Amino acid sequence: MVNTGKEFWRWPESRWTNPHIDWRRGEWVTAGIDIGSVSSQAVIMVNGELFCFSNTRTGSSSPASAVNAFNMAVEGTGITIKDIHFTVGTGYGRINVPFGNRAITEIACHAKGANWMYGPDVRTVLDIGGQDCKVIKIDEKGKVKAFLMNDKCSAGTGLGMETFAELLGIPIQDVGEISFMVSEEPPPVSSNCVVFAKTEAINLLRGGWPKEKVLAAYCSAMAQKVFSLLDKIEVEREFAITGGITKNQGVVKRISRLLGIEACETKWYKKEYREMGFPFDPQIAGAIGAALFGKFLAEKAAK
Repeated sequence: MVNTGKEFWRWPESRWTNPHIDWRRGEWVTAGIDIGSVSSQAVIMVNGELFCFSNTRTGSSSPASAVNAFNMAVEGTGITIKDIHFTVGTGYGRINVPFGNRAITEIACHAKGANWMYGPDVRTVLDIGGQDCKVIKIDEKGKVKAFLMNDKCSAGTGLGMETFAELLGIPIQDVGEISFMVSEEPPPVSSNCVVFAKTEAINLLRGGWPKEKVLAAYCSAMAQKVFSLLDKIEVEREFAITGGITKNQGVVKRISRLLGIEACETKWYKKEYREMGFPFDPQIAGAIGAALFGKFLAEKAAK
């Protein structure tokens, strides 16, 4: 394979600022920093409303990734770390946020964030991160009732999908759509280990399988691995998914098919957010939850 220098595995980085909020008039300006094993997100909320966010790649240093995500989020806003009343770190590198006031687990933060993004009717949250997968049962306020995690294996996670995107030379944001360009669903590749799955995929390519068929086989395998975790806990409606894999409909639709329950549409619960065209990024759920916890903790400290 010729090295084109293009990183097919890398999701495009992004940032956004809400043009309808003047943060300087906010009573509480809080930050949530989610340092994942693969990507990092920073969210700034003003009085509990979304002001700005960033979604970027996690580097080799968790503290540096936290600073980079924060700086990217607040670019052009005039906000500095000194303007933040409370910062909560979450995710893989939560204890390494150098300006964090508190660290809270990603389980709690994704539950809170999914409740805020998808609405209070959500009862089951599936979070597929870079290196693990979590199923979280929550109540109407986003409080965790129960959860399960998968084994520490990149098969069935974002990192596994990145491996296949790079192997096949297909931009990762196109993988889901291309996986449906098959006349019939192929049998899944090995889902127990991404190394074995990669070897099997190479053999299939050499045997004449087109790329879309290989992608369909891996998306199917990934969906089945996630379903095996979901099957261990009673999935209650509404059912929401967070994390980068939410952007891969090749996996999401296959999970819904196996489960017999359609996942919530990736759109804001708040009608005004939808009407104003606010961007919806399911990867920022953990950071949103962290910023919401930050507001609660700031108010508690003030009392």
